[in-house]
Amino acid sequence: MHYSDIETALASHGLLARGAFAADAEDGLGDAARCLVMVGNVGSGLWRFFADQRRDEPDAMNRWSRRVIDPIAERFAARAIYPFDGPPWFPFQRWAQRAEPVYPSPIGMLIHPDYGLWHAYRGALVFDRAVEGLPRPDDRPSPCEICADKPCLVTCPVNAFSGERYDVPTCADHLSTPEGADCMALGCRARRSCPAGQDTDYLPEQAAFHMTAFLGSR
Repeated sequence: MHYSDIETALASHGLLARGAFAADAEDGLGDAARCLVMVGNVGSGLWRFFADQRRDEPDAMNRWSRRVIDPIAERFAARAIYPFDGPPWFPFQRWAQRAEPVYPSPIGMLIHPDYGLWHAYRGALVFDRAVEGLPRPDDRPSPCEICADKPCLVTCPVNAFSGERYDVPTCADHLSTPEGADCMALGCRARRSCPAGQDTDYLPEQAAFHMTAFLGSR
């Protein structure tokens, strides 16, 4: 089995193989686990597939992810795991930083040199054997290191981001008011201000979907 085969299978649903690494005992995946391949999306690639196939159900994107990824896992004799399974929760952010060059940004989201803040992880495939053709380690630094202005920290209309913490209640309260309509319709204003990955930002309807889901979870 080759990594490129996994990439092809995921791409048919608007998903990407987002790097991989050799699993170890600390990952809590069992003694047989040998390799973990991260599965995620970038920009609006996933949205076009999801929008055509979504069902009127709670947690629509999470359930769609299962319907898509589970058969791919079965095809490659892997085990599918998800960031929304828990508690206990799998450490997807820590795994992501082992699999590809992503780093905590000043507003908490992981940032990628090419994709900026416009990406996410939908699951992972766990293999009990080696996978051929894994991508080479990418050690590019965080784009935040060369960003002097840090617009993400000064753009939020209610100053929910300090660089050290995210004031979730203040953010949610703002989104519930007419003044929060811009963020609700187009996505977090602080996120949109980041200069990295501007060409991979979400479509408005995609951003609105995620903002509505976030507010509904509060």
